[in-house]
Amino acid sequence: MKRVVYSMEPVGRTGGRAYLRMLHEVTADDVQWRTIPDHKRTYRVRRWRKLRHLARLAPTIRALNDTTGTFVWDDLSLLLFTPEMRARTVFLLHHYEPLQHDSAPVEAMLWERLFRLLPQCAAVVCVAPYWADFLRARGVRNVRVIHNAFDLTEIERVRSLDRDECRAEFGLPPDLIAVYAGKAVHWKGTEEISAALADALGTRVITSGSNTIGFDGAHYDVERERYLRLLRACDVGVFLPRMREGWSRCAAEALLLGLPCLIRPVAGLGDLAALTGQPAPDLGRLPTQIRERASAGQTEVKAAYEALAQFDLDYFAKAWGDLLTEVT
Repeated sequence: MKRVVYSMEPVGRTGGRAYLRMLHEVTADDVQWRTIPDHKRTYRVRRWRKLRHLARLAPTIRALNDTTGTFVWDDLSLLLFTPEMRARTVFLLHHYEPLQHDSAPVEAMLWERLFRLLPQCAAVVCVAPYWADFLRARGVRNVRVIHNAFDLTEIERVRSLDRDECRAEFGLPPDLIAVYAGKAVHWKGTEEISAALADALGTRVITSGSNTIGFDGAHYDVERERYLRLLRACDVGVFLPRMREGWSRCAAEALLLGLPCLIRPVAGLGDLAALTGQPAPDLGRLPTQIRERASAGQTEVKAAYEALAQFDLDYFAKAWGDLLTEVT
């Protein structure tokens, strides 16, 4: 008989939603997932959206108190849980970044309250060691790390594609250095990268996915299959966030697809950079760094791939399967 686990609905394009979707998929044979709508992702106006989300979700949370089963939760609405509900909850923290608060100054207080409640949970999962240390420093002891994972069958299929054909698909000349900079969203450093390379002949900054900053360069909002072909077509990845991220899926997938990268070692990205041996970007000499990284040897590229390939779907399924067995 399948165990029953409740979570927020894994709808959306953030790394956190991708992680939750993968969790649903790899455990589908053993878990009956029941999902709760994530209202905050439906509001057009950002200001106060998390508070509106919590108010709207309160009756649903109260009704869940009478259910049996386990919760895998990654939302501030853990604050609405009873102590008994938190005792059967695995809380999933991807990252915490006040720059993203839409309900300041109240939101910061809510997060601090949440951190104080996390010891009541059966377990807390982080996606990078930085965030596990972040929580332990706040007195949360029952923390473990389960990294982002990757479908290596999908990765190998894309790595086998003809790179020249991928470049032609996106209109990239053979002598152009295509610099992938991730999503064109706030606090990711897209504007700084673009400005630093504005006068660098023979380079083009490329972004994908959401575009919340109005980036007017080479931006591609495409489905996943084309996004992976876009990565295959690029030469170098540059990740320059001001925000503290979890463990950037964009950066990891770029490395898996053979792009040498420059990674600012902030929060979880610092863990990723250290694991894969990627240097930090220096805006003052970024054009030179780009040319150097574009000519990185295959030994280095292969080492980065192998460092990440350990986090495959089998790793992810076992780690989460063992944890859910333990807490249920």
